Amino acid sequence: MHTYDLNVILDPNLNETQIQTEKTAIEAQIERVEGKIISTDEWGMKRLAYEIRKNRNGYYIIYKLELNQGAPQAIETVLRQRDNVMRAISVRHRPEWHTRKAKSQSSAAN
Repeated sequence: MHTYDLNVILDPNLNETQIQTEKTAIEAQIERVEGKIISTDEWGMKRLAYEIRKNRNGYYIIYKLELNQGAPQAIETVLRQRDNVMRAISVRHRPEWHTRKAKSQSSAAN
């Protein structure tokens, strides 16, 4: 199993009940592919870099997951079919990316 980051942007016009319904559906898809949720980071409403479906804002949720190899694509495919999900993308978690960034910031401070 590998670690992945699943980034989901939901429609900004959803109420709390609808957001909770979408989160439950996402978690159900993760369980369906026998994945494990390590952590969830709910950013809430943020401005988008560009319009998606004529919206300038989106509701961001970031999941850190343990998944088997083909599972991220299966999750993305199902989530893209949901009306309230504007974007869903999974990226393999690479700890070295965080290390490089920390090193470059500490060397810039010196």
